[in-house]
Amino acid sequence: MKKYKYPSVLTIAGFDGSGGAGIQADIKTASALGCFSTSVLTALPVQNTQGVRKIYPIPVEAVADQIRAILDDIFPDAVKIGMVHTPQLVDTIVSTLAEYKKIPVVFDPVMVATSGHRLIENETITAITEKLFPIADIITPNMDEAAILADMKVETLEDLYTAGKKIKKSGCRAILLKGGHQETSMITSLFYDEHENFHSFETSKLNTNNTHGSGCTLSSAIASYLAQGKTLYDAVALGQQYIYQAIEQGQDVQTGLGNGPLNHFFNPQKLIKNEMV
Repeated sequence: MKKYKYPSVLTIAGFDGSGGAGIQADIKTASALGCFSTSVLTALPVQNTQGVRKIYPIPVEAVADQIRAILDDIFPDAVKIGMVHTPQLVDTIVSTLAEYKKIPVVFDPVMVATSGHRLIENETITAITEKLFPIADIITPNMDEAAILADMKVETLEDLYTAGKKIKKSGCRAILLKGGHQETSMITSLFYDEHENFHSFETSKLNTNNTHGSGCTLSSAIASYLAQGKTLYDAVALGQQYIYQAIEQGQDVQTGLGNGPLNHFFNPQKLIKNEMV
């Protein structure tokens, strides 16, 4: 009898009890795209669509134990890493993943809340750039995060190009610079690939507050397509299409009293079964 396996995506990220962001968004995204999702919890934020009320930390030893438990059993085809809020957590994730063979890694450097509040300190940013960037196949900063990483104002498309070149020098392989904060009718995101080429993706700006978890969702979509064996460019292009449709299909739905979630399951795919060799 033939045996099969599902393309597997591991998310290493924080919790969102309201279901729109964090590991919940990651699990929904990977599942909607036909992948099997596993998860490692890095922090326990108490939050809803209106904001974060408190964050309970997870011991770094527990994070390392979770990673090993998954990789020893259901070895992923891609890894998505979300918010890492301490240098110790950066060290733990990087050193534990280094115990295993290389896996495609998508890192979403969550640094700024929707409110504009900065979530991590300079010490953690230094650890991220020095240790996490080198193991990531792609990082996915938004304009606020790109401004922090490039140490410059990022307000225009031209700024995004300049920031991308500056961030690339810090050691990451490729960058998707998300343009969702642009105050224009058309939004342009830039993919700065591993060959030093820029590619632009344009979409119309949707008039909705239902964008909670969009960054988590996009990075998970890219990881899901990498897990399916897509090239990095194709994974980014397909991820852009998925995030736009997920926002578009959820723009008129009220879930909660604040920034609502996306519609992750606007066109759910069956779990992909790849024949085992």
